[in-house]
Amino acid sequence: MANTKSSGKKEVLASKSCGDKNCPFHGSLSLRGISFIGTVISTNMHKTATVEWSRWLSIPKYERYEKRRTKIHAHNPTCINAEVGDMVEIKECRPLSKTKNFVIVKKLGKEKLFKEKLEAREEAKVKKEKEPEKKESKKEEKGEQ
Repeated sequence: MANTKSSGKKEVLASKSCGDKNCPFHGSLSLRGISFIGTVISTNMHKTATVEWSRWLSIPKYERYEKRRTKIHAHNPTCINAEVGDMVEIKECRPLSKTKNFVIVKKLGKEKLFKEKLEAREEAKVKKEKEPEKKESKKEEKGEQ
């Protein structure tokens, strides 16, 4: 990952002062540790975004891989103001709340086909919920006979 405190970025963000004390550019928040790139999937909480990314986990017994997702809550400074569907870089910082240990450092653009992915996930959830109902109705039919 590139160094997040380069002089070029500070000059660009200096024009948008946000007044947020937990902003890494305009406030006193220091960054440290690891950084990730992910997609913002929710911004329902005040100054907080939920960032998600996929990873592959090895299963040695079967010599295969499975896809897993990681979700993290990150502080969303007003000068960056990331929205749902944005690709963002997040960096570790001191704990800001019980669940927030990361802050959004920059927006990388919109993720392609993000809406279609969310719709597919919701559709899969609906299918999973309907399957147990079918089994229950079959049991009731057998009991009636």
